[in-house]
Amino acid sequence: MDPDLLPRPVVGFGAAGIAAETFDQQETDFHRHRKGELVLTLRGVITCEVENSLWVIPPQSALWIPGGIVHKAKAAGMIDCYIVFIDPSLTSNLPSSCCALATTPLLRELLIRSASLPMLYAEGGMESHLATLLLDELALAPAGDLHLPMPRDARLRKIVETIMRNPADRGTMQTWARHAGLSERTLARLLTRETGMSFGHWRQQLHLMLAVKWLGTGVSVQQVADDLGYESAGSFVSMFRKALGTSPGRYMAERRT
Repeated sequence: MDPDLLPRPVVGFGAAGIAAETFDQQETDFHRHRKGELVLTLRGVITCEVENSLWVIPPQSALWIPGGIVHKAKAAGMIDCYIVFIDPSLTSNLPSSCCALATTPLLRELLIRSASLPMLYAEGGMESHLATLLLDELALAPAGDLHLPMPRDARLRKIVETIMRNPADRGTMQTWARHAGLSERTLARLLTRETGMSFGHWRQQLHLMLAVKWLGTGVSVQQVADDLGYESAGSFVSMFRKALGTSPGRYMAERRT
């Protein structure tokens, strides 16, 4: 259903126990809508491509997509998620660009409750007050950090797509520059200009996002370490802890609570 056709400023939907394949069938291609979109994941992991960025939404987290931005979502694992569409006239206190959000317990409950309301709820009553409270709580939500800038340059995209298909490949920047027909200096300059990151930092961020995605679907820490090309689970855990401030096991445990 096109959210822009619903004559209510805030409209919520919910889906529980949905297989990733079923979810993906509803997101067949890139699209946009006038209303802003907030996606909350309670179980499973949703990856969202937004213009030139890639975002991961682990359990108990959310992604805010302002209206008019082209995007496409893909799921992994069994999904419990809630989506709220918000009219642009009510988003002045919300971020003007796409961002991940660490949800509060109150915000999660408000999103879940909004999904149970009739699509054409009576305006001016309890439902409208709930929508107002949801917007106020959303404006206070702290930003998350599972975001990966994606370059536009065709030569860089070729490198990026190859690494994403095989993240265990530990080729050096010199190796990848040769692969793309670039000098190492040119590759470094282009990547910094288009993503704001060094090659090492960009690849580590990709590994973090893939790790959270796989862990969220039940893959073991050892298997994730192997699939990312780490020599041991310990070295992967050290990288994860340094980047996100906690171990992979604790990070996922907090999101299952």
